[in-house]
Amino acid sequence: MKQIVILGATGSVGQSTLDVLALHPNEYTVLGLSAHSRMFELAVLVKQYKPAYVAVPNAEAAQALKQALGSEPLPSVLLGEQGLCDLAALAQASHIVAAIVGAAGLPSCIAAAQAGKTILLANKEALVMAGSFFLQAVKDGGATLLPLDSEHNALFQCLPAGRGKVDASVRCVWLTASGGPFLKRDARTLDSVTPDEACKHPKWSMGRKISVDSATLMNKGLEVIEAALMYGLPSERVKVVIHPQSTIHALVQYVDGSLLAHLSHPDMRVPIAQALAYPLRIESGVADLDMTVLETLNFAVPDVAHFPCLALAYEALSMGQHGCIALNAANEIAVEAFLNQQLAFTHIATIVQAVLSQSATWLAPTTLHEVYALDAKARSLAHIALERYQSL
Repeated sequence: MKQIVILGATGSVGQSTLDVLALHPNEYTVLGLSAHSRMFELAVLVKQYKPAYVAVPNAEAAQALKQALGSEPLPSVLLGEQGLCDLAALAQASHIVAAIVGAAGLPSCIAAAQAGKTILLANKEALVMAGSFFLQAVKDGGATLLPLDSEHNALFQCLPAGRGKVDASVRCVWLTASGGPFLKRDARTLDSVTPDEACKHPKWSMGRKISVDSATLMNKGLEVIEAALMYGLPSERVKVVIHPQSTIHALVQYVDGSLLAHLSHPDMRVPIAQALAYPLRIESGVADLDMTVLETLNFAVPDVAHFPCLALAYEALSMGQHGCIALNAANEIAVEAFLNQQLAFTHIATIVQAVLSQSATWLAPTTLHEVYALDAKARSLAHIALERYQSL
């Protein structure tokens, strides 16, 4: 019986993970769950899955959870960032599903790596912000890293012998992008995009922040950075292609002319099931893909004028880790401002560009402390850029 901890249990990845686990009650049990703000939803999960531990941000959240549970017994409650790290490092846990969105998920990812866990990684920032440190922690801790993002999981399966490793036989890798809700929208009208419009992804049901990232293609840019770091590839060997059907999730191009692709329905339960059972296979609850009903598979080169955030991600990757930190931090601030209707959709890239330009002279971090310091500096610069934008 494998004991699973889900960090970010009330989000879309957490919910999909629980759906898969429910299909295999004799093989997996839920040991711990975390949530940031949705205490009522967390209480529903606690009642259903009976975890021994939960992690919440503070005492107020713990009290809200207790009230939502009513007469149900309260699990052991861990508080704050340290509580998340403790949950990720529980001795009984075999698998840690790292599904917290944003930089807040980095410390618990590091803790899971240091504790030698099998990490099912859906948190992009662990690699984007602190790639070298996180990967070193995985190595030093004897942890196993398995990607949950549909694209990186697809690459993992298409790489040589399914080992998730790049060798001399690989020419390049391709990440597919749906293009989001504005693929065919006139770029001249994007200034008027509302948060609700940006969050209506045509293929995936996701949280609001990652939905906006998908609409700007920043999400794909962050995935480019992830793939480059995870698989040790230079940026020119990580390519992006628009594929609106989202049937092919990634491709690996080999030096002999072969091109291996991973196809499935656009459902996160597919990569989750693969990672949970690796190297075996289990039912995911997703219907088989019927090749006879696929009418067309379209592909196109991304228009970086339409999606400037993708180009900014490649620029950040070329700058080094400090550029990636600046890109991610500025984007989080800009997206939050857009969702709060304080920034136009098209100016998300403007804020990111402003901060990225200022980070050009920064030195690469040599410690995790310096990673956090650069992250804080970039956020401060993003707030300044946002204030300037709002004063115009």
